[in-house]
Amino acid sequence: MTAENKALIQRFCEVVNTKNFAAVEGFVEDFFAVNYVAHENSKPGTSVSHRGIKQYLNRFYAVMPDLHITVEDLVAEGDKVVIRWTMRGTHAGEFMGSAPTGNSVTVKAIECFRIADGRIVERWSNWDQLALLQQLGVLPLAGENKK
Repeated sequence: MTAENKALIQRFCEVVNTKNFAAVEGFVEDFFAVNYVAHENSKPGTSVSHRGIKQYLNRFYAVMPDLHITVEDLVAEGDKVVIRWTMRGTHAGEFMGSAPTGNSVTVKAIECFRIADGRIVERWSNWDQLALLQQLGVLPLAGENKK
């Protein structure tokens, strides 16, 4: 089962990298459980509908149309798959109140997915929000004076 679970998460990254929203929509319907729960950084788990997942992914495409995920590590055991990835893209749309800067950004993350009956039912995500905000110019880099 671990090989199938790893393949599911690998396929998700491949679909995201196609930048084909129609493919992502199909993936969401086929591979995310109806009772999917997302845990983002330190926020408690939140139930997210298929529609909510599609909106989340669509927002990322609007913010970074050239979004690309590189899988650094993919490890599975039992019903869990852990991925360490790097996301790269160009800030071309409003994000967290920040107007598009045209800046290239690189963000690293580690996520853990729980799979049941061939579907993603839960995800824990920790990504480097500080680095992203620094690359967007919203926050200064360490040791830099903001004027």
